[in-house]
Amino acid sequence: MDKRYDVIIVGTGAAGLYAALSFPKDVSVLLLSKKELTLSNSSLAQGGVACVLDTIHDNYKLHITDTLVAGKYKNTLKAVEKLVEEGPADVLHINALGVDLDRNPDGSLCKTLEAGHSRHRIVHHKDSTGKAIVDGLLAYVQTLPNVEILDNALLYSMHKTLGGFYLSVLRNGESRYFGCNYCILATGGIGRVYKYTTNSAIATGDGIAFAYMLGAKIKNLSRVQFHPTAFAAAENRERFLISEAVRGEGAVLLNCEGKRFAHNYDKRGELAPRDVVSDAIIRESLRTHSENFYLDITHKPADFLRERFPMISERCLEEGVDITKDWIPVFPCQHYLMGGIDVNLNSETSIDGLYAAGECAHTGVHGANRLASNSLLEALVYSRTAAEDITRKLRRYGRKPLGLEPAHRPITGSKMPSGCRSQIREILQDAYFVLPKPEKFEESYKKVEEIIEKLFSESYEITSDLVEAKSIAVVASIILDEVREGQQ
Repeated sequence: MDKRYDVIIVGTGAAGLYAALSFPKDVSVLLLSKKELTLSNSSLAQGGVACVLDTIHDNYKLHITDTLVAGKYKNTLKAVEKLVEEGPADVLHINALGVDLDRNPDGSLCKTLEAGHSRHRIVHHKDSTGKAIVDGLLAYVQTLPNVEILDNALLYSMHKTLGGFYLSVLRNGESRYFGCNYCILATGGIGRVYKYTTNSAIATGDGIAFAYMLGAKIKNLSRVQFHPTAFAAAENRERFLISEAVRGEGAVLLNCEGKRFAHNYDKRGELAPRDVVSDAIIRESLRTHSENFYLDITHKPADFLRERFPMISERCLEEGVDITKDWIPVFPCQHYLMGGIDVNLNSETSIDGLYAAGECAHTGVHGANRLASNSLLEALVYSRTAAEDITRKLRRYGRKPLGLEPAHRPITGSKMPSGCRSQIREILQDAYFVLPKPEKFEESYKKVEEIIEKLFSESYEITSDLVEAKSIAVVASIILDEVREGQQ
């Protein structure tokens, strides 16, 4: 073993970073980042953070109700109450730590409106809030003497012992082995299980797969959110998002005929929750026999659009679209995961000492559909909660012996079969998209199980391709098994 720590956090998005800085200085922490430190779904988050800061025009009950409505009342109420009531203090805390949030001329934080919200309560940094949060928190965490950070550190194996965990990491072509009493998985989403996603390249569900293989309870993994307005002209697998906030500022959805249609499917129109708008687009696509859809915000002043949405404006210009003059081509694609590693209100999984926070965790906050801008809030509240619970246990029980270190298999081996990841993406994209195809669930599940058998039956060389292929195979299998069982 290279070194042992009190806590190892896997992932350096908003949840991983905020967890790390929430520990007291006498708790030793190792932060593992699969790639570069700033590559995460958190960094791609545009809209902002939803929280009740203006108690004159807004209140906790309204935010809770909006969250429940969006989640089709399948949310865990106590988890939503914790999110809404504790979240504002965390938002103010990160602002005090140096995270730059937009302010009004009077010094108050700017608050915008997004789909599904009944009040202007989303604080933001222009249209790149996630990047501002990750950059700000990372700068602070890097000053902490009790926190070590390893970038380009690929977790490829986890072992549970009586006293904690052993983690095997691949870095610069070599194996590293670390031990800890407690582990927080903050590994993000599963976007790369789909052909098209707004997620970053690292979103392969690794933490969920490792937790599953350790025996942790996984819940509602089939609750996948498809964002209605991803930029549709790009052929890349990773599609950049046209934020909810664009519709919040007045953008309208147009079909291939240049006509508004969202109100034909839901009275809330463009400001209905994401799943409702995505469903409307797909149904309109079937009606018109076209996948050509657009967002139009050209009626707003050009200077306002460039100031309010600088990143979106710039990315669209790179694709030949000027949002001040042109309609923005959009179409739904995979965006977020509401399910994941099941955790309690302390962010602890069903395995003693193992915690999960952020998108990889199932807190019950989102129900069947996430309300816009609740994700970064959830990452903050529940990662801090994990750190607080672990600290209480360290104070009460002390540092426990880890137990016998497992034998480590060599990282060398035969070359893994090619094409597995592409096969899985095609399967999920076809069988389980916005309007699922139940008649394909059974056959799709069997195909993924065959791929799993192939990947896990040989001693292949340990590479990022192998680890990620195994992860998305496990995730796809769980999703299809859930929906398959649901049909029986």
